[in-house]
Amino acid sequence: MVKEDLADALRSKPRHGESFAARAARALRRTLSSSAASEVAAITRTAAVLQQPVTTGRQIAVTSIRGGSGKSTVAALLGTAYAHYRHDPVLFLEADPALGSLPLRLGAESLRWTTSEVADIVKADMSLLDVTGYLVQLPNNAWLLPASQGQIGVMLDSRAYERAVVALRRYFGVMVIDCETLPTEVARVALAAAHGRVLTAPATPEGITSTFSVLQWMQGLPRHVIAGTVVVLTELVAHSGVDLDEAAQRLRSTGVTVQVLPYDRHLAAGGRIHTELLAHPTREAAARLAADVFQLSLAQKRH
Repeated sequence: MVKEDLADALRSKPRHGESFAARAARALRRTLSSSAASEVAAITRTAAVLQQPVTTGRQIAVTSIRGGSGKSTVAALLGTAYAHYRHDPVLFLEADPALGSLPLRLGAESLRWTTSEVADIVKADMSLLDVTGYLVQLPNNAWLLPASQGQIGVMLDSRAYERAVVALRRYFGVMVIDCETLPTEVARVALAAAHGRVLTAPATPEGITSTFSVLQWMQGLPRHVIAGTVVVLTELVAHSGVDLDEAAQRLRSTGVTVQVLPYDRHLAAGGRIHTELLAHPTREAAARLAADVFQLSLAQKRH
């Protein structure tokens, strides 16, 4: 995916998501309070939601209206949560051929077939073992289908995307789809067909304002579209000064669910996501987001 000499130059020791002092203070608070029991109860509730059976594979589409909003990071966190809690196979499907960062975030060491290629390969009589031969294997019964092999100019049109999804959806309990930014055709097709939709936005005045405008436009679409959408405000810097409570309330007025992904030093550094290095608030936020999106997806019928 990345040329080996360049990969060696870029490789550095991953940072923990929060400082040692913050982790020590959190451990002390857990020792002196009942927060540990509350955390266990919250994890149990989340697991109960995420482990609900599905009769047809759930398609979770993640997109944004601008680059740099944490779209691929959120897709990686979502799929990783589903793969951790569920027993059926999980597929990360990349529908952003413009050198998307999802394979890098997932730590994929090599890329083989692409989404547009697999669209013409998978047949109805294939077994799961046949299909996974064209995919990149990840931990916890998860698989990746990238949109490109790190090459500029690879194309993915809406028809190829639809063929790929139709061919693959019966093999996986959950498909997390990392889409192009809106308003590209593939992103619009993916959002329309998905059971759950995630719209990432940087937690900045510009990001929040532009996302609100998009949500107002989405209010004119069939109601299930906005009702099954979760907006994720991603904090790209620490202590940005933005009133996220007020921003979330304004965005919720359009009918969507809103979650905040807090600033995390490990995520901000880029590269492969090591879940054990994520800050505790980040892990909690990712689990809540995964549960919210999955619950909404179960309430969505095919349209």
